[in-house]
Amino acid sequence: MSLKAILDRTLLWVCVFLLVSPAVLFFVWMISLSLKYEIDNGAYPPILIPETVAWENYAEVLKSNRFGTYFINSILVTGAATLIGLVVGVPAGYGLARMKARRTAMLILIARMTPGLSYLIPLFLLFRWMGIMGTLWPQIIIHLVLTVPIVIWIMISYFETTPMELEEAALIDGATRWEVFRHVALPIAKPGVVVAMILAVIFSWNNFVFGIVLAGRETRTLPVAVYNMISYDQVSWGPLAAAALIVTLPVLVVTLIAQRQIVAGLTAGAVKGG
Repeated sequence: MSLKAILDRTLLWVCVFLLVSPAVLFFVWMISLSLKYEIDNGAYPPILIPETVAWENYAEVLKSNRFGTYFINSILVTGAATLIGLVVGVPAGYGLARMKARRTAMLILIARMTPGLSYLIPLFLLFRWMGIMGTLWPQIIIHLVLTVPIVIWIMISYFETTPMELEEAALIDGATRWEVFRHVALPIAKPGVVVAMILAVIFSWNNFVFGIVLAGRETRTLPVAVYNMISYDQVSWGPLAAAALIVTLPVLVVTLIAQRQIVAGLTAGAVKGG
């Protein structure tokens, strides 16, 4: 290996370390907070590894604030929003990719980039007029704003890399466009569908604003449960960190398991098929 290659690789790893280390440090510190009593969390200098582990923080989180109910609500909202997002977004991504409708795709991306508060208030008034406030439906519907655009953009990149020869052969044999999509394009794009599903789950699961505004007392989701751990008189850092860790753990596990597929899906559009 040449000296230039060694320097380039060293520089790359230094950049990766500088970018990743703050996130790792914050996550390790959150774990430390969740395992310490309040007296240790307020100690100076800070204590990273406590002498006595405070498992009571996790027990307090699971017993209070209807954590189990919020967990089920998060599964229902995220699952429904992801499923509907895939049903709508995968065919839409295929159609936009084959029509090369880049302007329409850009409009969808702009809709995703728009701050949520800009359409949250009008939708809040609409949902209240429809009489569905206090149910899970407002959150499921508005979470589609998160899931559908990301699914469409991932699938556009993936379908643009799939070989057109197979689809053209199926069309010559008399297959309809829907049959080509269902039996030819979709099986090839299964890795892209998996990536789109995982990213949709992550974006929907972690959303806080929609849950705090649209949800009722019985229909709140897990990110709201973390917010409920903050009281007016004081902040109990141990239970708060434990709640944040419990909320983060499911998507963290999913991300670690499927990290290679996520990277492959995000970079699928970088190299176009011939």
